[in-house]
Amino acid sequence: MSTVRTTATAPRELRTMFAEAGLRGHLFARDIDGPAAVGLDEDTPVALASVFKIPIALAYACEAEAGRLDRTERHPVPLGLRDGGIGVSGCADPVEMSLRDLVGMMLTMSDNAATDVVLRRVGLDRVNELLALLGRHDTHLVGGCSDIVGALLADLGAASLAEAQPVLAALPAEEIMRLSVCVPGRTTRSTARDTAALLVQIWRDEAGPAAACREVRDVMARQIWPHRLASGFGDDYRVAGKTGTLPGWRNEAGVVEHRDGGRYAVAVFTRAATPQEIDPEADRAIGRAARIAVDALRASAGAGR
Repeated sequence: MSTVRTTATAPRELRTMFAEAGLRGHLFARDIDGPAAVGLDEDTPVALASVFKIPIALAYACEAEAGRLDRTERHPVPLGLRDGGIGVSGCADPVEMSLRDLVGMMLTMSDNAATDVVLRRVGLDRVNELLALLGRHDTHLVGGCSDIVGALLADLGAASLAEAQPVLAALPAEEIMRLSVCVPGRTTRSTARDTAALLVQIWRDEAGPAAACREVRDVMARQIWPHRLASGFGDDYRVAGKTGTLPGWRNEAGVVEHRDGGRYAVAVFTRAATPQEIDPEADRAIGRAARIAVDALRASAGAGR
């Protein structure tokens, strides 16, 4: 006979599961339409990594609704912003796209160059001002993707990401977690609770105009990565999320919706005891953690399965 998960028992199960995966986990999950919540080290500062693209997208959508920018504006993607990664970040030839499509690339596949073009147009100060206005005082951006990459290269004494890879691979775990991009106090940061709270505001149309919130929700639902948050759920659920990855950090924040109407904001941040570039077990742990939390929230609401 299986034991029903509850909001009281979930933190213990989460801590054990993360430890078995060689991770320290930070999680906060809450019922968007009710009071139930589950937390584990949820107020500890974390490195956001690419999860910071959610508030950038929100600021863009709010600016568009206010008429201060046009979604169809076309912008070139400078070669200097391309880090060789996915999307336009890896393109060899000239690229020009609308802001709307750049936001799509930013959220669906985590395109770094697209992110920096959008952030330059919206403005870093505007993103942080919006976060403060929404009461998200534990979430703060210090720059864009090129700033994060630049800080990492400076710490490693490397001229490029390709040059940095072998240097990073040779570093002991404790030195990796001391890199500036991995220390929340020195990089773009948040907490699991604050990140989940922002998602609740977006899904309740409380983070800005309803059309702006809907736009962010719709694009997040098209994310192409199923290996973290979504890996914990089957066909009864729809997941809209945003991943984030830095040396030693694997994260995802998103909203899990059941076909019966239940909606749950979940933010999971993990730090590895032994950082690895490829770590499927850590990726799966994010999905398992989200499922533990959502099951507990559903049980609390009387809708457990």
